[in-house]
Amino acid sequence: MNSPYGMELRENCVDCTIVKPGYFCNLSDAAVAAWERTKFTSSYPSGAVLFVEGQSPRGVFMVCKGRVKLTMASAEGKTVLVRICDAGEMLGLHSTISGEPYELTAETLEPCQINFVRGHDFLNLLRDFPEAYAMAAQQLTTLYRGACHQIRYLGLSQNATEKLARFLMESAHRGEDTGQGIRVNLRLTHEEIAQVIGVSRETVTRSLSELRSKMVISTKGPHVLIRNKSALEAMVAA
Repeated sequence: MNSPYGMELRENCVDCTIVKPGYFCNLSDAAVAAWERTKFTSSYPSGAVLFVEGQSPRGVFMVCKGRVKLTMASAEGKTVLVRICDAGEMLGLHSTISGEPYELTAETLEPCQINFVRGHDFLNLLRDFPEAYAMAAQQLTTLYRGACHQIRYLGLSQNATEKLARFLMESAHRGEDTGQGIRVNLRLTHEEIAQVIGVSRETVTRSLSELRSKMVISTKGPHVLIRNKSALEAMVAA
């Protein structure tokens, strides 16, 4: 089935072919069938808000296609981008389990297919299928690890250059070794990178330009080629 946003919706989880290792829906046939009976599939355009910080939890949202950003805002209106979620990740998990308000705001970065399961149905799924409980714990571990990275950016880095270097080094773990360097598809604007590491957009633009001039990196659109990984490591260790 085609959605209004130019992508094909896959509404049947049982027959889905996009499941990969680590996806929450990568469960036994019985667990997937139970999920299928309770989930609602929807498509969203870029910029759609799934839930907002402080809202009472309604349930969990699983990203099937597309990307969603999680942000946190201060009373003064300053926004921190906490995480970019890709397909297979679960949103609103902690709040649904604890019953506490959503701690973050979730907004689509591009057209997305999202599966939604109401809170009580999801808790029943965890109760009935221990493998689903284990997968939920794995997702929470991933979120915890992301929070630790955020602390390093905001609290332990000495300056903007070190913050950006840390960000690029961690992004390199998902990159591809090309022989000329590590190629990373950031898929983030300068403003979004700034929100991740806690600096201004202008600072990100200036710092990237400095790294290019020193031949540490080269850029082409959203792609960054880390040409001198040792130089980045030295910036982090300085």
